Amino acid sequence: MGVDSDTLAGWLAGYDKESITIGVVASHSSLQILHGARMEGFRTLGIAVGENRRRFYKAFPGAEPDEWLMLEEYREMLDYAEYLRKNNVVIVPHGSLVEYLGSSNFRELQVPTFGNRGILHWESSRERQRQWLEAGGCDMPKVIRDPKEIDGPVIVKYAGAKGGRGYFLARDYRDFRRNVDIEEEFTIQEYVLGCRYYLHFFFDPTRSDGFQVQGKGKNAGKNLGRLELLSMDRRDESNVDEFYKLGSLRDLREMSLEPSFVVTGNQPVVIRESLLPRAFEMAEGVVSSSFLLEEGSRGMIGPFCLETIVTDELKFKVFEISARIVAGSNPFVGGSPYSDINEPFMSTGRRIARAIKKAIDRDCLQDVLS
Repeated sequence: MGVDSDTLAGWLAGYDKESITIGVVASHSSLQILHGARMEGFRTLGIAVGENRRRFYKAFPGAEPDEWLMLEEYREMLDYAEYLRKNNVVIVPHGSLVEYLGSSNFRELQVPTFGNRGILHWESSRERQRQWLEAGGCDMPKVIRDPKEIDGPVIVKYAGAKGGRGYFLARDYRDFRRNVDIEEEFTIQEYVLGCRYYLHFFFDPTRSDGFQVQGKGKNAGKNLGRLELLSMDRRDESNVDEFYKLGSLRDLREMSLEPSFVVTGNQPVVIRESLLPRAFEMAEGVVSSSFLLEEGSRGMIGPFCLETIVTDELKFKVFEISARIVAGSNPFVGGSPYSDINEPFMSTGRRIARAIKKAIDRDCLQDVLS
């Protein structure tokens, strides 16, 4: 499944490396991706459904695409693969692209794509995520396999990049049955009390400086590449953040009200510095383990987010990973308190473009694409 290295090499052999165009679906985190690509000197392509979406980008000239590919539906991207390759396009994926195309179609998209798209197979299943994160040394919330065993607060989550849509809280089996969509793949996790922090990392396998990820298993003793912390956010969720003002969950349900975890926005945040070494330890373990997920795995490439809770004992619980750019990096188009230490005005979108640019300069573009 997916694109093999020989196919990718064949595509890139026909590319004019001086005329690479960064292509992105106009949604999610595309403003900062397009802005970052422009800052690094690339031409850009916006991919959209509907003229209203294209018109909106005129409000942000610093991120307006140089050209557009307008579609009737996003799955038409599969039919435009040859057109995209002829125009030297490199696709930068984000959560909306994966959700619109579906993870299987995304893996089969016949266009060079930033990052390791095979890793999205592991993100798309919460069970596979758990295997990966625990192998990386992350402490995770307990999973309840049998809904009838729910005996305290839990959160039920559905698979895929849905921005929290459909998630719900339950205190017992009755709560669970009232709210669950049994047609969807779901996971039941214990509800951990604490502060939620979303840690935005970037792994560059072409860099041999900075914080080097140490390999393990078959890669023991090897430096795998550079790990960077770019930014961090918390999320506004509608309407669960306001529910505490109205009474207990039982009282609210008597009024036919249910909390919702749909993400509506993101807030910048920094955590106390003493927690950062553990954050890097977790991220390093996750990256190192990504090279061991399956035979021939190329591991993590580019941005990823560890979605965590910090308890009052100052312990991290990692409840999820997003193996690509997340919308929580959007507050940092002009840089963050973390990325500014290394280079001012370095957003995640610009860091992606920088990685592509340097890989072109070093003639190792294939090392950051799939």
